[in-house]
Amino acid sequence: MNESTGLFAAAEVGNTVSKADYERELDALRVQLLNLQYDLRERGFSVVLLIAGDDRPGCVNLLRNLHEWMDARYLQNHVMFGSDHADAAERPALARYWRRLPPAGRIGLFLGGWPSSLLRAALDERWSSAEFDKALDHLSRFEKLLVDDGTLVLKFWLHLPRNVVQKRIVAARADPEKHWDFAQHDWDVIEQYDEAFDLIERLLRRSNRVDAPWEIVESTDARYCDLRIGGAIARALSARLSDPVPVPEKVPFVAEIDGHSLLGQLDLSLTVSADRYESELTALQALVNQLSHQACEAGIACVFVFEGVDAAGKGGAIRRLARALPVQHSRVIPIGAPNEVERAHHYLWRFWMRLPKPGEIVVFDRSWYGRLLVERVEGLVPEEVQQRAFDEINEFESTLAEDRFVVCKFWLQIDKDEQLERFSARARTPYKKYKLTPDDFRNRENWDQYQVAAHEMLARTNTSYAPWSLIGANDKRHARLQVLRIVADQLTESLAEAANTATESGRMRGKQGKKGKKGKKGGKGKAAMKRKKK
Repeated sequence: MNESTGLFAAAEVGNTVSKADYERELDALRVQLLNLQYDLRERGFSVVLLIAGDDRPGCVNLLRNLHEWMDARYLQNHVMFGSDHADAAERPALARYWRRLPPAGRIGLFLGGWPSSLLRAALDERWSSAEFDKALDHLSRFEKLLVDDGTLVLKFWLHLPRNVVQKRIVAARADPEKHWDFAQHDWDVIEQYDEAFDLIERLLRRSNRVDAPWEIVESTDARYCDLRIGGAIARALSARLSDPVPVPEKVPFVAEIDGHSLLGQLDLSLTVSADRYESELTALQALVNQLSHQACEAGIACVFVFEGVDAAGKGGAIRRLARALPVQHSRVIPIGAPNEVERAHHYLWRFWMRLPKPGEIVVFDRSWYGRLLVERVEGLVPEEVQQRAFDEINEFESTLAEDRFVVCKFWLQIDKDEQLERFSARARTPYKKYKLTPDDFRNRENWDQYQVAAHEMLARTNTSYAPWSLIGANDKRHARLQVLRIVADQLTESLAEAANTATESGRMRGKQGKKGKKGKKGGKGKAAMKRKKK
């Protein structure tokens, strides 16, 4: 195995703690941790505690101890060591962590977590340097998003020196019953330690943030490791509870109309005759039905997002689209104000929880863009939080696109006169009265502010991987047909890409198969791909 470099050499100090000192210090530490945990329950932030390292048995032992020292009822425990986890193949990969984030007032314990999963994937899939760095960038932005939202992120890497690992491997193999905790370790990772060593260093250096730093702890002596990490957790919690992150003041949104907005240039005069509408609607729904069934069979996940001004016809367009989708693989999700559980998490959490699995379709009737629209105009969140949301949403959609999700975003636009006419029609129609609320008229009074917010939102979140489709909807028939056409075009394109990817993957497997046969004959196989030990 590699000799320790500077990053780990600084941690290999050989500290030990006597049993008597350990028991004495632990008594006070347990009381402190328990009190801090109960203080946290009354505060508006959560704690993400990440425990990873090359000493997997040490990580497991530390997790057991934390559950003994603190109130386990208020700890959320997640053991996630790469490919051995049940949802390791879930896409996007970040979804498995988003779904497990603790609410405000709780501590989430991630054993292994995203670092271990990332290293395992890089080794198993033979990632290139660029692929590894790209994944690191996504994880870094994920941690930044948590920290910006007020989450206290604590990260510990448990490290064993080279000679200690070698001794434990020998002992575990010689007497697995006596050393059962180490014998259950992932032997493949141990054997690839040399190959993984550079990756581990790059991971720790690249993800070592000022606001979420790594603390590398030598775990040769379990008592020293326990006290070191337990003390670090107590200090961080105490500091945060005594000096919480200040909440910026809410700033009213000021609207400015210059007449040159994207929405101002949209042609709202387009119409479709009733006869043409009926014939084209049937044909387009049949096409979308055929394509969506093929997409589901191909394992493609689809996300369709509908936004627009009040009474723009989102509901009618969604109903015509939903009728064409395979009912067993699709669902429509209406988005309103967050409930109590959702407010205790990051605003994107509830959308990560509702993402479709491969072969599923989800239609969002309003979406995460509420942060940039109603929450912005109504001054429900501070200005700096609003501005941060642009990058957070773009990153979210980029993650979906990279995992080959189909992402279609629709903005339906009508003019102010058409909106008033539709409000009046709703009031006169018995089965539509429920759709008219006092908020509709209040929002109408802020029409200009909403238009300015929508313009900036559309301009700053219109990306190549998740573009907006702006649809003039003064004529409902025209808008509904446009939605179906765009969905059909996007599904056609995605199915073609999936077919090309499958063909290319087949070619690569064929090449690898030939190399494997050659390797067996010539003495070169998987082992030859591993880095030679220094």
